Amino acid sequence: MTATTDGSTGAVPPRTASATSAEAIDDVSLPAAGTDVAQDAAERAIQRATDFLLSAQDAEGWWKGDLETNVTMDAEDLLLRQFLGVQDESVTRAAALYVRGEQREDGTWTTFHGGPGELSTTIEAYVALRLAGDAPDAPHMAKASAWIRAQGGIAASRVFTRIWLALFGWWKWEDLPELPPELIWFPKWFPLNIYDFGCWARQTVVPLTVVSALRPVRPAPFPLDELHTDPRRPNPPAPLAPAASWDGLFQRLDRVLHGMRPLVPKRLRAAAMNAAARWIIERQENDGCWGGIQPPAVYSVIALHLLGYDLQHPVMRAGLQSLDRFAVWREDGSRMIEACQSPVWDTCLATVALADAGLPADHPALVKAADWMLGEQVVRPGDWSVRRPGLQPGGWAFEFHNDNYPDTDDTAEVVLALRRVRHHDPERVEKAVARGVRWNLGMQSKDGGWGAFDVDNTSAFPDRLPFCDFGEVIDPPSADVTAHVVEMLAVEGLSHDPRTRRGVAWLLANQEENGSWFGRWGVNYVYGTGSVVPALAAAGLPGSHPAIRRAVAWLESVQNDDGGWGEDLRSYDDAGGWGGRGASTASQTGWALMALLAAGERESKAVERGVLWLARTQRADGSWDEPYFTGTGFPWDFSINYHLYRQVFPLTALGRYVHGEPFRTRAAEPGQRTAPAAAGVSATLGRTG
Repeated sequence: MTATTDGSTGAVPPRTASATSAEAIDDVSLPAAGTDVAQDAAERAIQRATDFLLSAQDAEGWWKGDLETNVTMDAEDLLLRQFLGVQDESVTRAAALYVRGEQREDGTWTTFHGGPGELSTTIEAYVALRLAGDAPDAPHMAKASAWIRAQGGIAASRVFTRIWLALFGWWKWEDLPELPPELIWFPKWFPLNIYDFGCWARQTVVPLTVVSALRPVRPAPFPLDELHTDPRRPNPPAPLAPAASWDGLFQRLDRVLHGMRPLVPKRLRAAAMNAAARWIIERQENDGCWGGIQPPAVYSVIALHLLGYDLQHPVMRAGLQSLDRFAVWREDGSRMIEACQSPVWDTCLATVALADAGLPADHPALVKAADWMLGEQVVRPGDWSVRRPGLQPGGWAFEFHNDNYPDTDDTAEVVLALRRVRHHDPERVEKAVARGVRWNLGMQSKDGGWGAFDVDNTSAFPDRLPFCDFGEVIDPPSADVTAHVVEMLAVEGLSHDPRTRRGVAWLLANQEENGSWFGRWGVNYVYGTGSVVPALAAAGLPGSHPAIRRAVAWLESVQNDDGGWGEDLRSYDDAGGWGGRGASTASQTGWALMALLAAGERESKAVERGVLWLARTQRADGSWDEPYFTGTGFPWDFSINYHLYRQVFPLTALGRYVHGEPFRTRAAEPGQRTAPAAAGVSATLGRTG
């Protein structure tokens, strides 16, 4: 069986499909054949893309594309409103319009464009549409419920889905894993303390301990018998793993916790829940959200409401208002919920792209972007300081408001962006960069790599909990994040610093056998490789280095027949079948070209074909079309379509093709720092980390 154009079925990944719609530039002709075809095409594409990106900048200086995930965000928003009794007819109607529009022909909903139907997502979407008034016997609903039953029904769904259903009595609380609020008191050295979880999981687990302890049930507005394989036995017991396995051990521990639940003193439990509430409230951001992401905000609002905080309490009012800011209203009247928003990330990437495209370093758009980024630096401690108590703050976060959880990835990319701008206050830039570099150096893990939010967040225990059956819950070092930090340190003149060399050694040690690198935060091996090769080159590895040659060979081997690159999210689940394979996309083609150009392959046929693919598929307005998801929240489990990726990465790649690698050719540019000029910075940073 062969794959379809969108890769939605079949066993063979596509090699020739394009992610570009028929609206791509039919009216923009490429130059006639000749030696400068790719150069001319790239220059013309750069001009159009630059104009498009400049037009998308906010008046305050930032960029932000939509962050598209899947309909569970929208379904859970409606479930929250039902639980709190704050339904809004217009919101329900708009959300239902969006959810219906995302249903596939087979009745299912998926977690990424072109992907297979996903059970829990389909269940939550179905329930949301029932709340919106869709009848269970309507054709689209009957098709969905039949598919759900065929996949095992509600009993086969993930724990998070069954928690939402338990809130309305559609599932029994006693048949869910126990999550005691006393976790909040576990010391930081004890296994399964809350700081063993990644920050996104930590912010979710703490409020859910309160919900789990109280086991609330609101009257369900309708039954869901049609979603059970056997309505007479809706809660079948889950099979136990072997007792000698870790999974079996934790399943049996969960049974012990269930048995102990009636024995926990009420005053002890109340004190633990109050401690959890204080922890939650202390981490509420100034705009009312939690960590700048939607799921922890939803669970925090529920937990505080159950503890007696009424909806008019300032904490609750701000929290509910923050949830509305995750909504994107579309021209067709539908309403999509973003899991989070990415203005800092989008702005630093857009700044780099425009600088690579040849925009002057003192261009007003770049200066305005730098001003905004400088104002977003986090200058107070957050949860990261639990493991680095002596480290001074100085990082950047991903979102508009997230002072508790800056990340090393954004910090590295912001520093790289600031170095591309000739700012009117260079002293301010120098101080901000020094703080950011110092903070990132201090966040290096003991193995030499960098995780995104925490140091040495590598405990094997959280993943084993029966509760944690969806997505990553820890934050170990990854190749893409480590690469971005190494690249930043190299640009700051720290290539020979022992900490940078440890990062380089980590990257070399974690190269895959086929020459690629795993992409934790982007899809997947193309993203990892597109991140690592430019970092190794910036750190001084020549293009002839064996690791770089292996990476080049791998990228050339997975180039699609149409000249682009693409990779389907199924590579996280099946690296052998899908690694580096998928419909060509603008962002992934940009990543591959960035790696090949950094490796010195500008004159190669692969680069020429990739450049021409980008020029050929660009739309008339200077943009690219990209329905495919190339961003990653949790590998395989939670996927992201960053709508600005399709603009910034192609422009970066084309700019570097035309103007050369930025950190090799900018030595004479005013307002820029070359690596030798910055070598003395290490003396001012100290030996943190």
